[in-house]
Amino acid sequence: MKTKNVYKIIFIQLGEIYEVFAKQIYQSDMYGFIEVEEYIFNKDKQLVVDPSSEKLKSEFSKVNRSYIPINSIIRIDEVNESGEAKIKENKGKVSPIPLNIQPSNTKD
Repeated sequence: MKTKNVYKIIFIQLGEIYEVFAKQIYQSDMYGFIEVEEYIFNKDKQLVVDPSSEKLKSEFSKVNRSYIPINSIIRIDEVNESGEAKIKENKGKVSPIPLNIQPSNTKD
């Protein structure tokens, strides 16, 4: 019996680190982007509600597909089961790859 793939995607968005789970990811036809579809949010009833998880649920509730820039992605893992989606504070230890790399104009 084949197991269904679940992917954990960790990326930087507006200075925060997002950790989300999805059923589908692939290279986009738009150069430099990864497409993410079918977000998974735990629907388990919990006594303690995580505000970051609730923020993610509301932010992605009506999203069919996301295009995430490759330079924002920190890591993608294929996992056996989904976990709790969350937003972590970026404490300055992780930063995206610079977008505007300029060649130096030095002459030999």
